[in-house]
Amino acid sequence: MAQIKTVAVLGAGTMGHGIAHAAISAGYDTAMYDVSDAALAKGKSAIDAVINKSVELGKLAAADADAMRPRLSTTTSVAEAVRAADVVIEAAPEKIDLKLALFKEVEAAAPPHAVFASNTSALSITEMAAVLSAPGRLGGMHFFNPVHRMKLIEVVKALDTTPQTIVVMQQVSAKMGKETVLVKESPGFVTSRINAMIGNEAFYMLQDGVASARDIDKALKLGLNHPMGPFELVDLVGLDTRLSILQYLHRTLGEKFRPCPLLERHVSEGRLGRKVGKGVYDY
Repeated sequence: MAQIKTVAVLGAGTMGHGIAHAAISAGYDTAMYDVSDAALAKGKSAIDAVINKSVELGKLAAADADAMRPRLSTTTSVAEAVRAADVVIEAAPEKIDLKLALFKEVEAAAPPHAVFASNTSALSITEMAAVLSAPGRLGGMHFFNPVHRMKLIEVVKALDTTPQTIVVMQQVSAKMGKETVLVKESPGFVTSRINAMIGNEAFYMLQDGVASARDIDKALKLGLNHPMGPFELVDLVGLDTRLSILQYLHRTLGEKFRPCPLLERHVSEGRLGRKVGKGVYDY
């Protein structure tokens, strides 16, 4: 197996810039793509902030930080991002048509040996792989937010994912300092499926007046040892993102995932979470 030296990350948003940071931390030359220079500048600035904080906290030597920064390049061209990539990790918004179009572009421009991974938390990787002439090159690498703190990556085997592709995804994950679990593709994998269920049930409890949002959060943190309550988490992830995952799980897995009307109302009123300053809580 050829040595992995270069990673391309498609997307500079919350997950994309987090994955790019993990890649440069692991020593990979990394090209980060997004559709606009403004999105790239925002992503790059977020990466700088994480690096600076790590140095400030003594978790990263200043010399190592100086070595990391030049490993990152940015571009608004997919072809330029992937042309020398050994591994391409897609972290675009959760819209299947967008991802299908991206992977067609990626396959046309990436080297023949490159392995492709999607960071999707719920969409079908088998469906994405179907647009490729070699569908075995694609699997899932589901990272968690915030990437620099969360230790898990769900490595997802789609219908045609080859053992070689899985090994590469596991090796890259390990070099990034992450633990992996291997999941056979199914809607929501392990974590999104359980998380969506907990979060949706919390909204039903809030809607029914069982307890306040703060008390539900407090109960799960202190009673079940969850690091964050379900409402704190959904505000971080984005209520629109959670709703789209639930809608997908409802379509594919049935009634038990029907989105709570209170969640739908929050989204329709623009209460999308921390990113807009108001979600279940006001920020």
